[in-house]
Amino acid sequence: MMYILIILGVIILWAIFVFNSLVVRRNRAGEAWADIEVQLKRRYDLIPNLVNTVKGYATHESSAFENVTKARSAAMGVGNNLADKGAAENMLTSALKSVFAIAEAYPDLKANQNFLALQNELSDTENKIQAARRFYNANVRDLNTSIEKFPSNLVAGTFGFSKKEFFDLGDNDAAQNPVTVKF
Repeated sequence: MMYILIILGVIILWAIFVFNSLVVRRNRAGEAWADIEVQLKRRYDLIPNLVNTVKGYATHESSAFENVTKARSAAMGVGNNLADKGAAENMLTSALKSVFAIAEAYPDLKANQNFLALQNELSDTENKIQAARRFYNANVRDLNTSIEKFPSNLVAGTFGFSKKEFFDLGDNDAAQNPVTVKF
């Protein structure tokens, strides 16, 4: 009888340990997602200033500005579906690239200190978004692995832990096909 109580106690302690580790992993993934949201909001806040700065120099390029504004609104309005969020962020990135392409045609704009500062801020923000995305995906991978592994999957299933989606911005093409610079 005593052995059964000891074994049962060990199983209960193990289940508590596994449950707590799953909670920690889930909370880390949630915190990492919050970091992504902060960086995305930072980017959303910088975009109107960039558009207004470029608009002052390139008044006849209104379609590009409208595309950026629409893409920004769409990205801000996407719900919690990570695939939709990733697609909206990709559209916004493409629209921003068109604004920077317009800037190349205006030497005065490229020399404008406000534009250069905004460009640097956006570049810094993009880097922070990528770092936050990698951190989030690493935490999601750890959580998902813990949920799938035996025997922790027994505790995860019992207490309703579910796998989380990775946040993919579809930038694998850029990594596989780097930009070539010719002199």
